[in-house]
This record gives sequence, structure tokens and C-alpha cells, in this order.
Amino acid sequence: MADNQRPAGIYPMLYAYFGADGALDRAAMRRQVEACAANGVHGVAVLGLATEVAKLSEAERHRLVEWVAEDLGGRLPLAVTVFGASVEEQVAFARHAWACGASWIILQPPRIPAAGDAQLIPFFGAVMERLDMTVAVQNAPEYLGVGLTPAGIAQLARAHGNFTVLKGEGPVLLIRRVIEQTEGRLAIFNGRAGLELTDNLRAGCAGMVPGVDFMDRQARIFELMRTGREAEAEAAYSEILPGIVFVMQSIEHLVCYGKRIAALRLGLGAVRDRAPAQAPESFGLECARRYASVLGPLA
Repeated sequence: MADNQRPAGIYPMLYAYFGADGALDRAAMRRQVEACAANGVHGVAVLGLATEVAKLSEAERHRLVEWVAEDLGGRLPLAVTVFGASVEEQVAFARHAWACGASWIILQPPRIPAAGDAQLIPFFGAVMERLDMTVAVQNAPEYLGVGLTPAGIAQLARAHGNFTVLKGEGPVLLIRRVIEQTEGRLAIFNGRAGLELTDNLRAGCAGMVPGVDFMDRQARIFELMRTGREAEAEAAYSEILPGIVFVMQSIEHLVCYGKRIAALRLGLGAVRDRAPAQAPESFGLECARRYASVLGPLA
């Protein structure tokens, strides 16, 4: 993939919203997609940790990809996380996502206890060898408990030409080391709700995969940085940083409160959780309402 074809920008990871019957809420998922399309982001992502992918059945994961692709209608690129315990599961789901119109797929590591380079490099390599599509890897050892080293990522990139994107999850200094060791082979995205956004872009990140809650401001910050207006970008980032710090205490905390901030901004009704889930506290809800009020509604 040529550099000018590589994905870049802000790709919000959709939250999973559930109806009173416990099933995925079709209307709420569509509302998120429409808000993404209306608020200047550069792509949409689905089925990551913020989408609570591990709580979804295989049928629900297929359904979400189909819904999001249908609602996007090609207006924005779509990145789809691939969840699965075996090479065969990941290959099959990746092909389904690609057939639905995914622009790139993100391989999430299988939950092999304490897995590192020795286990994950051959696993990911076996999946990549069977896919004729743009492939990313999610590397989030802090949240998943397993992951690759920067050297392991570089080794995998040298061996597989379709591995051209990395969804890293970590402090900007770690991401910078990965960028240096991969020598420009990968378009690298960070996540973590958009923490260290401006410094990630200075470090060489192609973009970020935050949540939906702050996406409009983050898309503007990306464009300000891209056009060299760093002082304006820093001022805009400072306005949303307290809210990002509030939601990004853990993945469970993000799903609990980030999802609720997004719901308030989107004009959705009550947020219903699927167990196991962190229960919101009254003061936490008060904080979420305050952050949503400051940000204002999403179009």
C-alpha cells in the first residue's frame, strides 16, 4: 500500500448499545454512524474493546459489521476488529468483514495466557498468509494481558506485506519506539480514548482510534495539527483532556462512562449494560452529564 493510500485520521470506535430486551439496539447503532459521518471524522471502527466485543456472540459480531457497513454506505472507510481464538475463526470473520466493505481489518490477539512474540508472531502470520486484504494488529498488552514487543511487531511487518497498519495502545513514548523500529512500514494508530493526542501525532502516528464521546473535537484537533496550527490544536486538546482522563481509567470505566457521555450527546435514551459490566455511580453519572453538557449535542 502506498503511503498516500494508508489510513489516517480519527476513527472512532463505536460503542455497543443494547435495548430493553438485551439485544443490540439497531437504532442506537445507526445514530452513532450518522453522527460520525456528520462530524468530520476520517473513518469508523467497530468491534474493539469499547464495542465490548468479547460479550457479543458470533452472530452479533457479524450483524454489527453488516449494520455499520450498510449505514455508512461507503461514506467513510470502515475498520473492523477481528476477534477469535483460532486462525480459522479469524480468517473466516476477516473475510466476512471484507465482503461487507471493510477497508481494513484489525486482528486482536487470542487470549492465550501470557502470550508474547513466540506465540503471537506465528499466530498472526498464519492469519495474514490467508488474507488478501489490508491487515492491522491490535497491540494492547496493558488491556488484554498479551501482546507483541516493538521488535516482534517489526519482525511481523518485515515478513508480511499486507500487514500495513498497527493499532497500538500505550503511552506515546512506547508508540514512538514502535514507530522507530518499524522504519515506516506501518501506519500506526494509538487508542486510549485519545490521550496524548497531539504528542502521538508529533511522534508520527497516522491517527487515533478513540471513542465516539469526544470524536468531533478530536477530528478538529487532527486537522489543526495536520495543517501546522499546533497552538490552536493544543488549546482545543486542553479543553477535552479532563473528560478523556475521566473516562480512560480502565476499559471497564470507559465502557461505563464514555458510552454514557456519547449517549447524552447523541440524544439516546437510557443506557443498558450487558453483564459483566461496571455499574455507574451517582457521582460518576453527574460527571458524565457535566462533560456532555460542556461538549454539547452531536449533530
